Amino acid sequence: MGMLDNRVAIVTGAGRGIGAEISKLFAAQGAKVVVNDLGGSVDGTGAAAGPADEVVALINDTGGDAQANYASVSDYNAAEGIIQQALDAYGRLDILVNVAGILRDRMVFNMTEDEWDAVVDVHMKGTFNTTKYASIYWRQQREGHYRLINFTSGSGLFGAPGQPNYAAAKLGIVGFTYSCANALGRYGVTSNAIGPGAATRMTDTVPDERRGSAITDSAEADPRMSPANVAVPIAYIASEASDWLNGQVIGAMGYDISLYTQYEVQRQLAGTERWDVERAAEEIERVFKPAVLGERRVG
Repeated sequence: MGMLDNRVAIVTGAGRGIGAEISKLFAAQGAKVVVNDLGGSVDGTGAAAGPADEVVALINDTGGDAQANYASVSDYNAAEGIIQQALDAYGRLDILVNVAGILRDRMVFNMTEDEWDAVVDVHMKGTFNTTKYASIYWRQQREGHYRLINFTSGSGLFGAPGQPNYAAAKLGIVGFTYSCANALGRYGVTSNAIGPGAATRMTDTVPDERRGSAITDSAEADPRMSPANVAVPIAYIASEASDWLNGQVIGAMGYDISLYTQYEVQRQLAGTERWDVERAAEEIERVFKPAVLGERRVG
């Protein structure tokens, strides 16, 4: 018996890397999987059926049940077809994992409008597109153990300097995840975000000086950086047992699984009337500055 027996999942961006590992682990745990991947390059150009087909063949050849889908998640109308394929093929949809993404890195002062739009379209709009159509189905059913699992990134959580488009989209997805957690819970849906860390073809394009100390080797050189490690907590979150987990950001890097804190007020100036500008400046420096500079020293 697998943790995901009789459950149906869609995984976007599943032809390679983390998405492929999620699809394979889901299938090994008993889920039926729609493997979505446009098959493009890291920058989003081009298309090919090969990546999705290879993952599907591997799953089916090892006794699982999977189908390929080649649509772009950034295409609003095509996203409806991704959801419909799962419903037509398997009669239901329990899990949606939004992994699909591209990179077009540039410093903000050099970034073009197209580089901004392309990344935001795939990550943020793509996550909305598939989620909208999945949520329509879940709202109609109104019962179940449905799972929305979105992907954020340390780039958004901590602000990678050469990825303003990617960082904005990934942190926007956190807000979207929180909104869905509050909106869809009444229909049996939990909504959570994953902050992954693994060596993939996307991280391979990032210069060493901007990659961070955690991701410096290939998965072959360091098994801790294998995308397969990221898939493990996601399999649990996708299961019926995780009803209690909603509106959270979970980190998965190497052999570590983390729970991020949500935003909370650190310091507050409580007034009884509108602040005088000079007085506000004085108090902001007195109360906020030690907290900010202290955190910088620790970081």
